[in-house]
Amino acid sequence: MKTFFTGLALSLSFASLAQDSTATDTPPLTITGYVEGYYSYDINKPADNNRPGFLYSHNRHNEFNVNLAFLKASYNTERVRANLAVAAGTYMNANYSGEPGVLKNLYEANAGYKLAAEKNLWLDIGILPSHIGFESAVGRDNWTLTRSLVAENSPYFESGARLSYTSDNGKLAVSALALNGWQRITRVSGNSLMSWGTQLTLKPSAKVTLNYSSFLGSDKPDSARLWRFYHNLYAVFQVSGKIGLTAGFDIGTEQVSKGSSDQNTWYSPVLILRYTPASKWAIALRGEYYDDQDGVIIATGTPDGFQTAGMSLNLDYLPLPNVEFRLEGRSLISGNGIFIKNGNPASSATAITCSAAVSF
Repeated sequence: MKTFFTGLALSLSFASLAQDSTATDTPPLTITGYVEGYYSYDINKPADNNRPGFLYSHNRHNEFNVNLAFLKASYNTERVRANLAVAAGTYMNANYSGEPGVLKNLYEANAGYKLAAEKNLWLDIGILPSHIGFESAVGRDNWTLTRSLVAENSPYFESGARLSYTSDNGKLAVSALALNGWQRITRVSGNSLMSWGTQLTLKPSAKVTLNYSSFLGSDKPDSARLWRFYHNLYAVFQVSGKIGLTAGFDIGTEQVSKGSSDQNTWYSPVLILRYTPASKWAIALRGEYYDDQDGVIIATGTPDGFQTAGMSLNLDYLPLPNVEFRLEGRSLISGNGIFIKNGNPASSATAITCSAAVSF
């Protein structure tokens, strides 16, 4: 199915270039890029220089590295759109490790066609940004330097088909998706079923965004099929010109065993407060909690599973609109010894991370 999606996406994109290139006076093809370098120091001093396994961004200790760097080509006209982005970095290594060959470096590859001439009704097919969550892999799009636990442990990307509608006034957006799985380009071997997703976004005013997204599917072979149902809710409030607030709550359930009516449940609330005292400066404070006692998403091997609270504080400086320097201190605390320090279990992990990002 992955081959079908990719082939159809590319055919739709390039077959339409000549036909639709005169639909707008704006150049239809644009090339953009993004590079984010970082340094992170974990006081637990992991021997292999890898931060805890449930962190997939900025996850190398005591070394200068690149979290994400990509070059992106976008084609947009009145009825056709397409995106192709090739990427590298420690984010790509961690999140695309299960994909074969060159797919490990495809950050985005999709093509879309506007189904209705007078309405914003689109069909997009290919490798797409995730419809779940308010955070993305691109640092400049987030209020905090590092990603929240809930973002790190839910899809950043997905592969499939998306049917989306946006109202003329931009206050309502609805999407339905058929997907290859839970953050997958290539479907799990032995899995014959599609996964499904929905998204509903409301913007009652310029200062408020409300979102509900869902996922239904299985990330296991048919022989061990466990149905997973995931709900993502968040709200973004621009309280004033200088203060913004994001509140999110995610909850998921998965069958305990194939055919069972019993469910394992995990959930995560997160709250981020952002203050921008001046146009070039921003401060963000984050509080979060992630509870996965049954180890559905994060396995620890401890009796109480993964129950971790976190707090972070970051400072941002933007000397130019496309340049961003960031500094963040972050602590994670668990009731169990799920971290490692000097070869022994530890109940906390604290890291200082800095980054420099340029977009063009």
